[in-house]
Amino acid sequence: MIRAMHDVVDLRAFYDTALGGVARRLVSRLVRARWQDHAGLRVLGLGYATPYLDDFREKAQRVLAFMPATQGVVHWPLDGRSASALVEPSMTPLPDASMDRILIVHALETDEHPHDLLEEVWRILAPGGRVLIVAPSRTGLWARVDTTPFGQGHPYSRGQLQQLLQAAQFLPLYWDEALYVPPFQRASLLRSAPAFERIAGRFSLPGGGVHIVEATKQLYRPVMRRAVRRLPIELEPAMEPAGAEPGLEGIS
Repeated sequence: MIRAMHDVVDLRAFYDTALGGVARRLVSRLVRARWQDHAGLRVLGLGYATPYLDDFREKAQRVLAFMPATQGVVHWPLDGRSASALVEPSMTPLPDASMDRILIVHALETDEHPHDLLEEVWRILAPGGRVLIVAPSRTGLWARVDTTPFGQGHPYSRGQLQQLLQAAQFLPLYWDEALYVPPFQRASLLRSAPAFERIAGRFSLPGGGVHIVEATKQLYRPVMRRAVRRLPIELEPAMEPAGAEPGLEGIS
């Protein structure tokens, strides 16, 4: 059962808080590290990804923000023409292979049909393109506290995410976790958040609040080998009807 999700007003309000600002900085650090070379590329944010998209506006060819109809939409960016739109995530108004990078945040865990969403991402992602998913971890504390957006929807284990990606013909390339700091608005905790991340990253500790996984599309579906049906080595002779003469079957 998917828990009720925050709408776009709640999401925007969360990122305006001190805790939301810390979450944005910690997650953005890993997103930027994966996509440093994005000059001239077409970038799409799916879900509520606008807090993480500003880093790409200067060098990318185009940056779009698509928000699910069940969540609502806000004008983005604040300056200039709007690049945001309200869409059905499994039926986006984009041509095949039209995006080079797709960032999914606050979408996969609240979509009732996550496989359909990933199939649509596969369709619009260019060959050699990358998708990067930020999703709540079921072992982390953030998924257990529903006062933040990461406590909404269906949290995932690493194995569940891997199965979902492989079923949609994606090949995972990179895994990481973020948000080790507890999701509370205490000033002392927020000040120590960078230390939490450094220690956890240095020792590869489990228990982060979110998974961060990057994957690329597989261009060809794997060929499934059919099981060969083998006949028994010894065949039993068929029974002849009573009273029939040998070798005269079928002669009128």
